[in-house]
Amino acid sequence: MKIYVAGPDVFRPDAPAWAARVSALCREAGHEALIPLDGGAGTAVGIYENNLRLLGEADLVLANLNPFRGAEPDSGTCVEIGYALALGKPVIGYADDLRPLRERLQARASAADGRCRDSAGWTVEDFGLPLNLMLGVPVQIEAGGLEAGLQAVRRRQEASAA
Repeated sequence: MKIYVAGPDVFRPDAPAWAARVSALCREAGHEALIPLDGGAGTAVGIYENNLRLLGEADLVLANLNPFRGAEPDSGTCVEIGYALALGKPVIGYADDLRPLRERLQARASAADGRCRDSAGWTVEDFGLPLNLMLGVPVQIEAGGLEAGLQAVRRRQEASAA
């Protein structure tokens, strides 16, 4: 299986070493990792086009949904997930904290209307999901890191083989 590995990890200071580790873990699990660093594109347009090409080749997307530069997942990762879903590809996400969004953001019910609101007064979804419903509904989200995501891929394969 070809797995597109999405997430902000490409911005890590040790991104090449991270990519090598991810490729090795995927290989050990019997899969080929497609990593956004693959392809050698150096321009914004080139990187974008390369990533879309890799997503098109992928059988499944495995996405790091941990907060990145804020309370939500990386915006580029979210675009990749949306693109994969539009192509009909399954997406498995992973994150360290799967508490409901309301709890993670410490949202409180407003006295005025009873709706959950964050510290700035913005409404927070209260569906018990760990992320916005547009990710929480279509994406299978696992607790943990890449290894937990790969275990979910294995379980998915076993279930489809049964």
